[in-house]
Amino acid sequence: MRFIAVLRAAEDYGFPPPELAEGIAALGAEAVRSGVLVDTGGLLPVATATRVAVCAGTLTVGEGPREDALPLGAYAVYDVTTRDEVVRWTKRFMDLHRRTWPGWEGESEIRQVFGPES
Repeated sequence: MRFIAVLRAAEDYGFPPPELAEGIAALGAEAVRSGVLVDTGGLLPVATATRVAVCAGTLTVGEGPREDALPLGAYAVYDVTTRDEVVRWTKRFMDLHRRTWPGWEGESEIRQVFGPES
């Protein structure tokens, strides 16, 4: 089963501390060696986003952030056998933030991917 974990956090925290970047790199390498990490990446600031939406039958294109949600900051795609497995990996990722970046707050949302490879 494939899952995507997306990180949502305010962008006013600045750059992550080096200890966090090193921890994320190590966790990612471990997940790749374990054969569960398919893809991962950080995202540019939400100010660079383009939104394409349909609302009330009208197609619109807009720039910048949605006002009603924390911006997406990163994502990871996992190929695992159970939802619990992706929850464990995501908890480790979020715990790195908690331990190495005092005051930082954010959340990860985990969603199962459906399609030919899921």
